[in-house]
Amino acid sequence: RSSPDVFESRMEKRSEVKKQPVGHSKQGEFIRCMEEKARQIFFAEGLGSKTSKGGFTKDKTLDSILNVEMVKEKSAEEITQIWNQYFSAKDTVYAVIPADKFDLIWKRAQNCPSFLYALPRKEGYEFFVGQWSGTELHFTSLINVQTQGETAPSQLVLYHYPDLQKEKGIVLMTAEMDSKFLVVHDAQCLANQVQLFYATDRSETYGLVETFNHRSSEFKYMSVIAELEQSGLGRELRPGQVSDKS
Repeated sequence: RSSPDVFESRMEKRSEVKKQPVGHSKQGEFIRCMEEKARQIFFAEGLGSKTSKGGFTKDKTLDSILNVEMVKEKSAEEITQIWNQYFSAKDTVYAVIPADKFDLIWKRAQNCPSFLYALPRKEGYEFFVGQWSGTELHFTSLINVQTQGETAPSQLVLYHYPDLQKEKGIVLMTAEMDSKFLVVHDAQCLANQVQLFYATDRSETYGLVETFNHRSSEFKYMSVIAELEQSGLGRELRPGQVSDKS
């Protein structure tokens, strides 16, 4: 009664609030803003890209996934966080590899472009051949190689992107896999083995890679399994499996 103008002003604001849609909040606006920024940084994967036999992306570049120009303004730590957050919501394998570690892997891959990996199964192991093709690492089961030879299709491809290596000191990695043969846990185990055999400081471990490539008659399959058991990777179990070891 004492200030009718103030009263009318408050009633108008109250009416405006009621007109806002259900769920409207400053927090909701913030989330939408962050999602929009993520869409600006990342592109829809596969958009305009060509696929090869088996459904894998042909000539998959970092520019087809990420707005490289936009992230160049960010630090290595920020890019790492963005990359990990984006791919953590996807059913795939991903990593951010330090430049010096990738340098070692890459140098060794030039000298030894292929290796035999052992994937732990419920009963025993299944062997996969990993073959480098540029910065892509293609995996195919040994049984496929033995039956189909060079035409054996890839079942997992690890894509390494050194685009930001010199400027930011990191190499981005992601993957595609044939879900009819492998699950993410399998792909992760194989990716971990690349680090184990190609980035190791142990000469005995990398020696297995050299033997496979340059002295194949001396190579022993069981040596790979022994190395996996020693590292702990060979004891990895599938999700849901219960170990009988205490």
